[in-house]
Amino acid sequence: MPSLKKIVVQDFRNIEFQDLSFSPNVNCISGNNGEGKTNLLDAIYYLSMTKSAFPAPDRYNFRYGTAGFTLGGVYAMENGLESRFSLKVADEGKKLVRDDKPISRMAEHIGTLPVVMVSPGDGALVSESGEERRRLSNAILSQMDPEYLSAVQSYTKLLAQRNRLLKDIQPDFGLLEVIDGRMAGPAAYIFDSRKRLAEDLRPVVSEYYRLISGGGESVSLELKSDLSAGSLTEIFASHRDRDLALRYTSAGVQRDDFIFTMDGHPIRRGGSQGQQKSFLVALKFAQYEIMKRSYGFAPMLLLDDVFDKLDMGRISNLIGMVAGSDFGQIFITDTDKNRLSSVVDRITEDRAYFDTVSGTFTRVE
Repeated sequence: MPSLKKIVVQDFRNIEFQDLSFSPNVNCISGNNGEGKTNLLDAIYYLSMTKSAFPAPDRYNFRYGTAGFTLGGVYAMENGLESRFSLKVADEGKKLVRDDKPISRMAEHIGTLPVVMVSPGDGALVSESGEERRRLSNAILSQMDPEYLSAVQSYTKLLAQRNRLLKDIQPDFGLLEVIDGRMAGPAAYIFDSRKRLAEDLRPVVSEYYRLISGGGESVSLELKSDLSAGSLTEIFASHRDRDLALRYTSAGVQRDDFIFTMDGHPIRRGGSQGQQKSFLVALKFAQYEIMKRSYGFAPMLLLDDVFDKLDMGRISNLIGMVAGSDFGQIFITDTDKNRLSSVVDRITEDRAYFDTVSGTFTRVE
């Protein structure tokens, strides 16, 4: 499994320059809020996904007063060899290099360094629109299946063309039908992939939630999609007049959503803050399990303030899951250094501790 041995971060958010070496097992980063713990984890995420774990333009990650940032990582790969990756991001674009060889298309890299990130920002998966949940499904599936990523890219490009055509005063209906036909294949692949993902995640999320919460409530999830009613061409045909009136595409997989429930009711309305947090952690650990099954090895796991909003009973259950499973390299952040060390020291002796102050990380014993 890929393991991050060393990272170099330059001009990324509040990190001016850092050169850090990590444990292949558990790495603990402690510090007060706003010091840069999350920034370091997001830098690691960037090296895997070539974009932030958070929905913001790349330039928002430039350190104040700079014109870009650079990330470099040395990884122990699953074949036993080392590989060096570097990512330079500026307003004019991104440049990704592996072992001194440029990677021309970022999509070719996705899935090479599989990663799962759990953060307080995951609350948006419950509270915000379906776009957040589609982003999650895309992040999971694109790492496991290059064809899925290609389908999403093709569909998105064609959707933009279709929407531009619908804005014309007199749309070319022949061209519209051609575009509709070209979108059908990618749409079907996306729908089938998301449907299988929901089916695969459902029992695993339920089991992880039971382990975290100690039982009580039952949780589930399902895919809601326009394509459940028929093919994309059929859906587009039935929505033709509506699309022409609205001047944009009102149906399709760009409207897919994942419905999260607790005891049969939407969790966003019926779940307490602690229950929602427990569900989200269970969801991300289920993502981790599904990806591990797909790859045959464990992805890197980034746990950002995962203990926030969980009581000590649920924390103990969560750590028990980590200690008892075949997990790979883990990065954990917490504001409470003593809590973090008391928990991690029970799991393993192979761990590294870092203190964080104003974007500077110091390894401590």
